[in-house]
Parts: sequence; structure tokens; C-alpha cells
Amino acid sequence: MTVLAAVRRAARGGIIVKGGRDLEVLAKVDTLVMDKTGTLTIGRPEVTDVVRFDGGGEGELLALAASVERRSEHPLAAGMLRAAERRGLVLNEPKDFEVYPGEGVLASVHGDRVLCGTEKLMSRGQVEIPEAVLARVQALAAEGKSVVLVAMSGHLLGLIALADTLRPEVPGGLDALRALGVRRMLLLTGDRRQVAAAVAHRLGLAFEAEVLPEEKIRVVERLQRAGHVVAMVGDGINDAPALAQADVGIAMGAVGTDAAIEAAHVALMQDDWRAVAEAVRIGRRAFRTIKQNLWFTAAYNLVGMLLAATGWLPPIAAAAAQSLPDVVVMLNASRLLRGR
Repeated sequence: MTVLAAVRRAARGGIIVKGGRDLEVLAKVDTLVMDKTGTLTIGRPEVTDVVRFDGGGEGELLALAASVERRSEHPLAAGMLRAAERRGLVLNEPKDFEVYPGEGVLASVHGDRVLCGTEKLMSRGQVEIPEAVLARVQALAAEGKSVVLVAMSGHLLGLIALADTLRPEVPGGLDALRALGVRRMLLLTGDRRQVAAAVAHRLGLAFEAEVLPEEKIRVVERLQRAGHVVAMVGDGINDAPALAQADVGIAMGAVGTDAAIEAAHVALMQDDWRAVAEAVRIGRRAFRTIKQNLWFTAAYNLVGMLLAATGWLPPIAAAAAQSLPDVVVMLNASRLLRGR
């Protein structure tokens, strides 16, 4: 009864809990791990800088990068496509498209091999990056911008910088979680260290940056081995493995990918971080209600048996009294349906 009431209460608030076990784990969460792009941020990064190194046009660079990113599901790819569309640029269909999670993508455009991504991807493609370019990348990252390097046929062409916006309800949502006793919070992102530091400092979070999807799983496992009950909040396909590994995975369902929602134990059907704290609160209320019901029925039955054994409770009265705990349990569980 309590689980049904709690699941229904959560669903009314746009929180889809997949099972009673997940409610119990929510009640015990003491550590929160979270992704950045699309989770802490709105997930609609916009292009702020287009820098060409070889003297060519910025529009050509943006069109080339957007052509390669057409098949990518990453928010940065969507930002470049929106920028290209606003400029009315003509895009080409990429061939031999490949994704390197946490690094970027590569594809062939008109027979030329084009790479769009981080320094790691450039190193994989044996593209040399001058020190001046690295300094420019670090300066943009220090401003909280994500930087995508673009190379073609082994030569670095330029870079594209994008900036995202922090969700306005995130600070309040994190404060609510801290008030519930979730003190250990970790930002886990594949972004550059400088970008992660800017966001983490603003929110008062610990962080680990430039983390690949498989490394996110190892971080979650490390926290679990240390005895922590870990909740992971994410939205992207790169977060799915860590969401599944966490004691309870929470997917931002309204903006999340199908893979993230499928892997998670809880899905939030609204873009509101306050729902994360509400999910933990409902889990704790449900677990507290279950314990109340168990203690009440145990005490009631013990008293009833003592009265029956001493002759104070005749059989007919005992049979009638046996229905009272069921009524009390249902009424206590139904309190979860009311308000906060």
C-alpha cells in the first residue's frame, strides 16, 4: 500500500519511479553524482566564437563542422547545426560517420576526412596542435565555453566555441538536497577541466573533468566500494552506463535520450532540478511510513495476543479487532497522496 501510494504521489509530480526497490534506495542516498551538459545546464549550447587558422572563411568552417555533426546526438552538435541554419549555410551529407564518446566525431565530406572534437581526438587522428592554439582553447574554456577543434586531412583548420546556460532552478535544487542530508556531490563531465571548474565553483561542487563514459562507471564503483549509496543524474547516451551502475539512476526524462531513460531507475518528466530533491523526499517518506506500519502492527498484535492469552480478549472480539490494523495501515499509507 505504501509503495503504491508513493509511486502514485511521485507520478503526479512528474517523477516516474520504476519499482519499490528504487524507493528504498532513494531513502538511503547520501552521495549525488551528476553530468553537466543537458543536466545542470539547459542543454542548448549556442555558438559564440568561430576561429579559422588557415585564412579561410568562418562560414565555411562552421558549415564543414555542422555537416560532420549532422548525425550526432550531442548537444554541441545541435548547437552548431542551429548556428549553421541561422546563417543559411548549405550542409553536405557525411559518410563513414564515427563517434568517439567523450572525444568527438569524424566523417568523410567530399572524400576528405574531417575530425570535430577535443585534443584527444586530434591526437588520435595525428593532427598537430600549435601551442598558440592550445592557449586560445584554454582561454575560451576558462570563460566556461566548450571548444570543438576542426581538422581536415590531417591539418587543423580552426575551432568553434559554444556556451550553455545553467538551469535557473539548479542552486535551489542542490540546496534542498543538502538540507535532506545529501552532503557529498560530484560533478562528473567529459568537458575540459576549466569549463567544469567554472560551473563547479559557482555551485559549490567537487568535480572530475575530461571523464570518458567508461570512466564514469569506475568513479561510481569507487564511491560504492567506499560504502556510499550513490544516485546518478544524467540525460545523455554517454550517461546511460553510469546511470545503470549507480544504486539509483535518475534521468532528466523531458530532455534525456531514450538510452538514458531506459537505463535509469527514476525518470523526471520535467526540466526541474527541484524534482530530484522531491524524489529523495518521497523515498524517505515512504520508507518511514513502512517502518511506522511495521512497528504499529507488531505492537498491536503483541498486545492482542497478551490480552487473548490472559482471557481479557474473547475470540469474537479478537476476530473483530484484527481488521483494525489493516485500516490504520491503509490510512497511514494514504497520507503519502497528500501534498508535499
